[in-house]
Amino acid sequence: MYFLLTYDVVSDYISRRETYRDEHIKLALSAVERGELLLGGALTEPSDGAVLLFKGSSPDIAEKFAKQDPYVQNGLVKNWKVRAWSIVLGAGVSPDDLTIST
Repeated sequence: MYFLLTYDVVSDYISRRETYRDEHIKLALSAVERGELLLGGALTEPSDGAVLLFKGSSPDIAEKFAKQDPYVQNGLVKNWKVRAWSIVLGAGVSPDDLTIST
């Protein structure tokens, strides 16, 4: 299953994130190494959020990431949520990962 973790960030997020960026990247790279985090990045123009794509058996992995993220812990993220994402097609996605309704 796939899960999207979305962040709504504070208006001065870009200027404040540098203090916590190394710790945030370290957390993200650990999740990548475990095969949990597939993609992640900030939204731009406007820079008002971020999206991270997780793969796992439950939303717990994405929720745990958010709770440990220094951006969340230090108030750069106003709100976050995790939603299941049904993949219908995509490059690099195996047929077993697809959700095709008939």
